[in-house]
Amino acid sequence: MTSAAELHRQSIVIDGAAPLAANAQGVLDYMAGGFTAISATVSDNLDGALGTLRNIGLAHKIIRAASEMITVIRSAADIEAAKAAGKMGIILHFQGGDPIENRLDYIDAYKSMGVGMIQLTYNVKNRIGDGCDERTDAGLSRFGLDVVKRLNEARIVVDCSHTGHRTTMDIIEASERPTVFSHAGCKAVHGSPRNILDDQIKAVAQSGGLVGANAFPAFVSGDAEPSLEQLIGHIKYVADLVGVDHIALGLDYSEGQHPYSNLEQAQAIYDKFVETGEWLPGTYPPPPYHYPKGIETPASAVNLTEGLLNAGFSTEEVQKIIGGNWMRVFREVWGE
Repeated sequence: MTSAAELHRQSIVIDGAAPLAANAQGVLDYMAGGFTAISATVSDNLDGALGTLRNIGLAHKIIRAASEMITVIRSAADIEAAKAAGKMGIILHFQGGDPIENRLDYIDAYKSMGVGMIQLTYNVKNRIGDGCDERTDAGLSRFGLDVVKRLNEARIVVDCSHTGHRTTMDIIEASERPTVFSHAGCKAVHGSPRNILDDQIKAVAQSGGLVGANAFPAFVSGDAEPSLEQLIGHIKYVADLVGVDHIALGLDYSEGQHPYSNLEQAQAIYDKFVETGEWLPGTYPPPPYHYPKGIETPASAVNLTEGLLNAGFSTEEVQKIIGGNWMRVFREVWGE
């Protein structure tokens, strides 16, 4: 029987939400953890297109400087090539559609720069639709419908994370390609406002998409330091509800977590998000943030593979969860 360590080493391993990629030590920890590709957040929702352009340019500069270790991902084949070369791929990802501003052509520009996945809102209302922490849940705007259509045409993955319930359902209905929740927990397992309902899980699965299991502690459980078993509980819930083909990883490691920030630094990050209105204290408790025991950082991701095997998932199912399901979606949306 293949050991967890050997299975992890052989497999394509993908994290669909990796804001920690902005942290140099975090990138090294992803590499140490055997990740083949990670989705790095490059959007700037406050400074819009200009701030986002700066972030994308910086990302490309860093990747060029470290080209022996990391590479930009534009296709599913690029991920396979990264695995074969012993490199880690970087998928450029927006957490929020504000950088599109009111110009659909920006979507094509971002695609040409290597952006592979765009989340449409970040908790609050924008031109596209309502976020999951908005007072209202009005669904997609007319412009939002046009955005989904253009994302489909540009072959960019449409991400429903952080988005209001009706808005997500509108997105999934409007999209002609698979949609995803790149990082989300199940509200039936833990009732955080950021987690999603069964009808959202069923709808995204029906689209051919997936849910990336989120390890941010407040979305896993009510415990200050959740367990690995509690995170796997979310994975099992999705697998039981819609099948193992529709659950993946979107672990959401971030700079404000332990051990990458001390408590003072984490509090400053938290205060900024609360001040801008992007985070509500009722949804996001203050730090410290300790990720599930055993996978406190991405460097220990092999323990998640072992935990999935111990939870009764087969070798083939584990390979789908830790990377194969993302590959299927990427092939369908991006092409080979």
